Amino acid sequence: MEETIDLRQLFGTLKKRLWLIALITIIAAMISGIVSFFVLTPVYQARTQILVNQESSEQQPLNAYTIQTNIQLISTYNEIITSPVILEDVVKKLNLNVTAKQLSGQVQVTNSEDSQVAHIVVQDTDAKRAMDIANTTAAVFQEKIPSIMSIDNVSILSKAELADSLNPIKPAPLMNIAIAIVVGLMLGVGLTFLLEYLDQNIKNEQDVERILQIPVIGVISEISDGEVQPSPTSQSYTHTKGVTRGV
Repeated sequence: MEETIDLRQLFGTLKKRLWLIALITIIAAMISGIVSFFVLTPVYQARTQILVNQESSEQQPLNAYTIQTNIQLISTYNEIITSPVILEDVVKKLNLNVTAKQLSGQVQVTNSEDSQVAHIVVQDTDAKRAMDIANTTAAVFQEKIPSIMSIDNVSILSKAELADSLNPIKPAPLMNIAIAIVVGLMLGVGLTFLLEYLDQNIKNEQDVERILQIPVIGVISEISDGEVQPSPTSQSYTHTKGVTRGV
């Protein structure tokens, strides 16, 4: 029985301030939408694939050992691609207004496990610039790696295309709005229970039992002036010549 009463009080509290929960949720969703669509700058992503695979020859045929060596070299190449020796040339070729260190924060190199293919991923606020940085980085790396590592085993597998970079990867407005709705609901419910906890006013018999911890024996209802009618017990009587008259 106690659990039933508690659940009724819980849902009663939520129902009483349902307007507050809805208002906070709507405001949070609107703010998130405005920020996502009109404040945050879209970020675009371009991707170039490079293949680490030395050509086989009669003196050095391609075998499992050579392939494994190429795979192990990818982790080293990942560091070289984002190093100043590569990115400084990229900055010069594209005439970018950033330093090589700043550009390294936009360039990421990834590869699948046991794969000879590496992905140069670039993020930028301009889709075409992201594509140019990705393609130029791959070209500069392919050009410089023979002199850096004394080995020529890098080829460009696929270049970044502008059509693939036109859709921004962030912000994600729908995701942001969904998160804002959840946060708004949590804030609204939390504020509802806080206000209910701070509210010690007695409005009905349930509040008397809950706050004062005493049972309610009876309730005196409020009667307006228009509802008051004379009662026989409130009249005075006089007796004259055997006739009783009410006054």
